[in-house]
Order: sequence, then structure tokens, then C-alpha cells
Amino acid sequence: MSRSSLLKRERQSILKSKIKENPFLTDEELADLFSVSVPTIRLDRLELGIPELRERIKNVAEKNHEKVRTLQSKEIIGELLDLELGKNGISIIETNQSMVFEKTKIVRGHYIYSFAESLAIAVIDAHVALVGVANIKYKTPVHAGSKLIAKAEVKRIKENKFLVWVKIHEKQAEVFRGKFILVSLEKV
Repeated sequence: MSRSSLLKRERQSILKSKIKENPFLTDEELADLFSVSVPTIRLDRLELGIPELRERIKNVAEKNHEKVRTLQSKEIIGELLDLELGKNGISIIETNQSMVFEKTKIVRGHYIYSFAESLAIAVIDAHVALVGVANIKYKTPVHAGSKLIAKAEVKRIKENKFLVWVKIHEKQAEVFRGKFILVSLEKV
């Protein structure tokens, strides 16, 4: 067996385990990790039957949608990447031209708010819940094509009220944060 085929096999084996560990690694990140070209990574993924990033995100999101009690999966804004009911959750959305103000090309606030609100509602462990109070802050403008990552954390539960913090980032910059008091309509 030639040295190059041994290296390829070794790389593919490590590639498989890296994607299993973190299914959200891009082909570019993997290429940097292995010091190879992006087309090489794509060929390796193809040979191993590993879907592209978009499909991997969709698969993870579908599994997490099953855990949600408060919303139907079609009501969740963005892709639900991780969810631990009553504790925390992570969601991602890619903004597009249909979400922006025509003049400024800045994403309309209601899209960002809806993204945060649906994650806040999805993360609590209740059948029916509504937003009682929302204290929100838009920190920087968001433009079409931005990938936003929202992280929600249940900070406190008192009777039928849940305090949930949601922070949304684009790359490393925080673009939005909100504190939501959600009210469960169930008897406790």
C-alpha cells in the first residue's frame, strides 16, 4: 500500500470522528485542520457518505424538534441544534434578502426577536407557554447573509413562570440579548 493511500485512510478516519464530535464543522475548517484543500475534504466526505454541512445541521435539528413540548416543529424559527428541556438550547438561522429593510439592507428586528422568542419558548419544559414580559436589546445591526447563533438558558423557575435569557451572536459579536419571563398555562 502506498504512503499516500495510507495518509488518505488515516485522514478519513480522523475526519469521520471529528464530524461525529462536531457535526457543524465546515469544509473550510476541516481543510485547515488537515492542511488539505476544500475539494479534498469534499471528496473524502463523499467517499465516506458524510453529508454536507447543511444536511448535517438539518438532521441534528430534526432530532431536537422531537424534544420540544411547547411548539410544533414548523413554528420554530431557525434550526434547533441542541436542546435540554428546562435548561438550555442552541439554534441557528441564516438571514437573507427577504428579511431586510430595502433602503438600509439591515435585517428587520421582528425576525431576530422571533428567532429569540421561539428558542426561549422551546427550551422550557411545559406544554403551553406565552411570553409574559420581554426585556430585549438589539446591540448591532445584522445584514443579509449573516449566520446567527442563539443560545438560551433557563435561569429560574418559580411556580408557572420561567426566566429565560437568550443571547444571539454573529461570529463572536453579540447582536441581540433578551430576558424573557414565560408563563406556563398549565396547573403546577
